[in-house]
Order: sequence, then C-alpha cells, then structure tokens
Amino acid sequence: MRWQRKLVRATNRTRNVVLGHSIRVADTGLTRVVGLLGEKSLASGDGLLIVPSQGVHTLGMAFAIDVVILDPQWVTLAIWSDMKPFRMTRIFFKAAAVLELPSGTLLASQTEVGDVIDFERV
Repeated sequence: MRWQRKLVRATNRTRNVVLGHSIRVADTGLTRVVGLLGEKSLASGDGLLIVPSQGVHTLGMAFAIDVVILDPQWVTLAIWSDMKPFRMTRIFFKAAAVLELPSGTLLASQTEVGDVIDFERV
C-alpha cells in the first residue's frame, strides 16, 4: 500500500534532466516512518521525497535505491548510488530532505554533489 499521496516531479536543474516524474512526498510522521517499506521495487520515474529528513536507512527493504541528501535550498549535499538493503547513511545536520530514487538513476543522470534539484507539483 502506498501511504504517500502527494506527488512531485524532480528535476536536476544543474544537469537539465528529470530524475522522476512521479515522486511521492513523505511529509508526515506516518509517511516518513513507512517510507518505502513494503515496496517490492521502484519503477523508473518513481521515488520518495522525505521531508524533513537528515538521513535514511534501508533496513527491511527488499531492493537497492539511489539516495540524495538535500539542504534547505535543494542543493545536493551527498549521494549514494545503489544503496543496498540493510544499510544507513550518516546524519547530515544541515540536511532538509532526502530523495530516494530507483537504483541507477543518479548514474544515468550524472547527478553529483552540488547539483540543484527542483520539485514541482504534478
């Protein structure tokens, strides 16, 4: 079951490439806790924006994901490509949000630390 109902499009403004056209927003206590737990995979174009968040884990997940740590201006502070299940990021005290994407998205889009990510309601 998908708990998150709000959707946004995520675009890497620096590289002028869409990272996802159907990114769910987890902005309540319940939706942030549930995250991607229970999902079997993420389709291309899907993802999850967790707001606020200063780090994430993949404990209990069934698949790898790409992770983008974002500051309050949506600048990329850190990235993890192909983060396997049962791993965790460190805490980023300057972070405002975390974007979780299908594995391979960051490599394909050439997203790097310092890139600016834009979000638009769909």
